[in-house]
Amino acid sequence: MVDFAFSKEHEIFRETVTEFAKRELTREKVKKWDRDSRFTPELYEALAKAGLSGINLPEDCGGQGADSVTTGIAVEELAKYDFNVANLIIIDNILSGGIIAGYASDHLRKGILPDVAAGKIHLGIALTEPHTGSDAANIKTVASREGDSYTLNGEKASISMIGVASYFSLFAKTQPEKGARGVSAFLLPIDTEGVETYSFDDFGYRPLRRGGIILRNVRLPQENLMGKENEGFKIVMRQFDYSKTLLALTCIGAALAALDDAVHYAKNRMAFGSPILKFEGIQFRLVEHYTRLEAARLLCYKGLWLRDKGLPFTKEAAMVKWWVPKIAVEAIHDSLLTIGNPAYTTEYPQEKRLRDVMGIEIGDGTAEVQKTVVARELFGREFIPYK
Repeated sequence: MVDFAFSKEHEIFRETVTEFAKRELTREKVKKWDRDSRFTPELYEALAKAGLSGINLPEDCGGQGADSVTTGIAVEELAKYDFNVANLIIIDNILSGGIIAGYASDHLRKGILPDVAAGKIHLGIALTEPHTGSDAANIKTVASREGDSYTLNGEKASISMIGVASYFSLFAKTQPEKGARGVSAFLLPIDTEGVETYSFDDFGYRPLRRGGIILRNVRLPQENLMGKENEGFKIVMRQFDYSKTLLALTCIGAALAALDDAVHYAKNRMAFGSPILKFEGIQFRLVEHYTRLEAARLLCYKGLWLRDKGLPFTKEAAMVKWWVPKIAVEAIHDSLLTIGNPAYTTEYPQEKRLRDVMGIEIGDGTAEVQKTVVARELFGREFIPYK
């Protein structure tokens, strides 16, 4: 039996998140966070009180233990009001939070994750380096074992949550000669001696503070190794299928909000004696975007449903990661053009949505790499172009 309907519980939860977003993510607040390049403590408190800070974290660590579909609903609805708040949830809960929950020692996970769920601290993930992005197995940061500790040297770049996160899930080579099979995962407290950070002044994604980490003889105890030595690449790849799908849903949420604004404007804007929404040139353009976004949304939730069933969804995750940011940017762009001059100002949310969503066309895996992943899943590993 095929069922495309959300459960009653899911729909009630969606309404709850929407009411929260209307109340807490007002346009004035969102503009301030973007302008100041930082969220306010009041936001963290509100997210924690609503149970969203730890939505996907284990219940024994203060989280909600929500399933994948429920988490997808949360980030989609939040993104309609602020794309960056939705992505904060993904980074805290799924990327770094999921790694710590699944692979850190019991002492570390229970010492850190309850504070994440309470909105008191935040997490980040440090994989990308200045010379390597999508070729993640080619990282150069090294962790050398010395007795019961590791010494780390290297640089991480183009990572989010600089100046926001207290801990990073950081990946380094413990056996460089093994390539991807020599990568290990570590929990890095950002205040560790030998750690230096820097930030970029990006035009989008601003409150999430993209930047880099320089490590100079940074010593971490053996306890800060997450999972087994040399299994870090497997650990992070397992999280990326999930995060890619959720990122796509945040793009969809932002694009749908942009289209809804354009429709509202077009219903009330008069030209030649009629609302401009009556003109086919406007109608057809908007209908095409709604159609593509609806199809993409179904593919996203199929992927999350597969994850909840314990089934592979790598193909679906790669599909939505390369396709959805592209069509979302196009939808937001056309929404801006539909509204015209009023939307070509910082007073209107369309320009911010465009700036924010465009970043997902770059981060977390380029479109070209995602298409290669899809080809591998469809046609077989023997047709991987780089083998």
